[in-house]
Amino acid sequence: MLDFILPFCSVVVGLLLSLWFLKSKSINLKLLLTFSGAFLLSTTIFELLPDVYENLNAKYAGILVLSGIIIQIILEFFSKGAEHGHLHHHENFENSFPWLLFISLGIHSFLEGFPISGHDTIVYGVFIHKIPVAILITSFLLSSKLSRPKVILFVVAFAFLTPIGTFVSKNMIVSNHLFYSLVAIVIGMFFHIATVILFEADEGHQFNISKLGAILAAVILAYFI
Repeated sequence: MLDFILPFCSVVVGLLLSLWFLKSKSINLKLLLTFSGAFLLSTTIFELLPDVYENLNAKYAGILVLSGIIIQIILEFFSKGAEHGHLHHHENFENSFPWLLFISLGIHSFLEGFPISGHDTIVYGVFIHKIPVAILITSFLLSSKLSRPKVILFVVAFAFLTPIGTFVSKNMIVSNHLFYSLVAIVIGMFFHIATVILFEADEGHQFNISKLGAILAAVILAYFI
């Protein structure tokens, strides 16, 4: 049940924190993004990657991982990098629903639900990853020209997409080979997002003590979960 509840709750938590953030500006989003990126990368390496290489031919798996990176790059052309915090408030929408942003984020969110169905701890990586993303997306939408009903529709639909992906993965009948092929693609998507977060969380691409501490804490936590 946590496989469905946690990804949904992460968006709810992000929504609540975004309302707080708009009022107080007290959330260190860069540090939160750094922690989430390191945690997502760590859970992917510790859990998903070994299973994929155990169940697929190594070179074939590598091609799929690289394909996932390319797919994510293409999606970010339309989402403007919302998955790793690159939305900016000056990129306001008109009154129309932001379909390109929604579809690109939706594809990513739907696909990230697939590995959750076959792995116990990756759901925690997705949960932590989606909180800062939900904060940024919700804050961005609330600051745009979109009406509140459209913002609510966007956020609610976004919250359900990962659980829907997990539900489809759990209930569709596919071969072991196809399942791990899809997981390999998602690994590539996770790799791209996590590495971009880690290398671009600070201006000037420089490490500092707070960032290094967040990364180490995320890696250690992911290892022991």
